[in-house]
Amino acid sequence: MKNNNWPRKNIAGYRWFLMTILGIIFISASMFLAYRYDSILDIVCSILFIISGCMFIIVSVRLIATDMLHKYLRNSSKEICVKDKDSCVYEKEILDKGPKIVAIGGGTGLSTMLRGLKAYSSNITAVVTVADDGGGSGVLRQDLGILPPGDIRNCIMALADTEPIMEKLLQYRFQDGMLKGQSFGNLFLAAMDGISPSFEQAVQRMSDVLAVKGRVLPVTLEDIKLCAELEDGYVVAGESKIGDHNSFHRCAIKRVYLEPRKVKPLDEVIEAIGEADVIVLGPGSLFTSIIPNLLVDGVCNAIKNSKALKVYVCNVMTQPGETEGYSVSDHIKALERHSFQGIVDYCIFNTADIPELLKKKYAEDGAQIVRVDPDELDKLGIKLEGGDFVCINNSYIRHDTMRLAQAIMNLVIENAFGKDNRKSAGYVNAIKQYKNMVG
Repeated sequence: MKNNNWPRKNIAGYRWFLMTILGIIFISASMFLAYRYDSILDIVCSILFIISGCMFIIVSVRLIATDMLHKYLRNSSKEICVKDKDSCVYEKEILDKGPKIVAIGGGTGLSTMLRGLKAYSSNITAVVTVADDGGGSGVLRQDLGILPPGDIRNCIMALADTEPIMEKLLQYRFQDGMLKGQSFGNLFLAAMDGISPSFEQAVQRMSDVLAVKGRVLPVTLEDIKLCAELEDGYVVAGESKIGDHNSFHRCAIKRVYLEPRKVKPLDEVIEAIGEADVIVLGPGSLFTSIIPNLLVDGVCNAIKNSKALKVYVCNVMTQPGETEGYSVSDHIKALERHSFQGIVDYCIFNTADIPELLKKKYAEDGAQIVRVDPDELDKLGIKLEGGDFVCINNSYIRHDTMRLAQAIMNLVIENAFGKDNRKSAGYVNAIKQYKNMVG
């Protein structure tokens, strides 16, 4: 399939030049007609030409600003990682002026994306599902009665500005004894919950300790259970069983829902969605990480009423037990069935090849490359953003965190953030000052 980034990459740098030339031509024509002045028609045409010329010039200036911001962003993501005393001040200034990003999901996919986005903005809000009932999180949830900490811990670590040894410590899983398989980070968050008035404040305190850029919010503070109704009417109860349901009842998922049905969202989640420049759904497990957030009361309405750009990051591979045989449009149709039509403006998907050995390995587990079907996506009114977003890590296919973040930022600049000239100008000026200082 043809990558629809190509036209923008080849033409974007010349749009402002064309607009400027057209503006000059129209203004010159208006001056000529005004000078000639043979009839009232000349005056009318002169006025129309000068208005059109001025509009072309204004559009040109905006295009120049947007293209400049693109160039600075492409060159700045690595430079922002410099860590001396003075550069940290400018780094904070740049990130503080970044776009307001709300990322909704859970699991490994969300935390992978957050690691890249934190290089561009500190105004990030990660909204995380709390339906997990398996593994170490499930044990702590059952024994201590707390919300599952695993996905929240991963997002905190992804946004944290801490030493590698601290991250290694918090991600460490015990190998023996009663704590076997349990993550130290989960225990840390559980202990913080024990000395805090609420789980929400425990998450905030852990974030403060680890100097998190942005914030991590559970979508709700209520104890919920995720259930899946299959196509034949069979119901699977529990998040950890849904992905594994083919082992005891093979059938496609029709829908998922929460128990109880009425679930109050965290107020800060609704506020963040309303103030966002961009809302990103995914990447991650469609039915067990992304959609559960949309089932919480008020979340879909907040997304629908938000003026933010809505982006869905599609998984590279299908997921056994959830999305076997799914195309990109099937993912979006599932999102719309559980929310509302038009929840997505743009869909980011991978177009890069996957090594044959990895294809075979994933096929043995029932996973395949998510098929791109542009005609169906066009019927849904979805704009496409394809590219090479694959990263192979220990024989696992993941999204490349920096390339994915760059693609999201490009969309933000072109469609949302870049429309506010004051915001974009402040962002560019901060990056300029930073480059001058470190250069």
